[in-house]
Amino acid sequence: MDQLTALVLVAAAGVGLIAAIWIARGESRATEPQESPFATSTEGMKRCPNCGRGNLVTDATCIYCGHSLPG
Repeated sequence: MDQLTALVLVAAAGVGLIAAIWIARGESRATEPQESPFATSTEGMKRCPNCGRGNLVTDATCIYCGHSLPG
């Protein structure tokens, strides 16, 4: 193998490595939670201090985790 072929192979490997890192970084950004485009009403609800999910104002315990709700 001559020097030019070796140089081309090393350059191609470097470009491949940079492309793999760039793609991996793009995928990690894509998995971040995005804000919903739809509005959610929380009127008449209270949020559980343990799991953060919404419950009716008449509930004494969270229907998702069973934690006691304030109020």
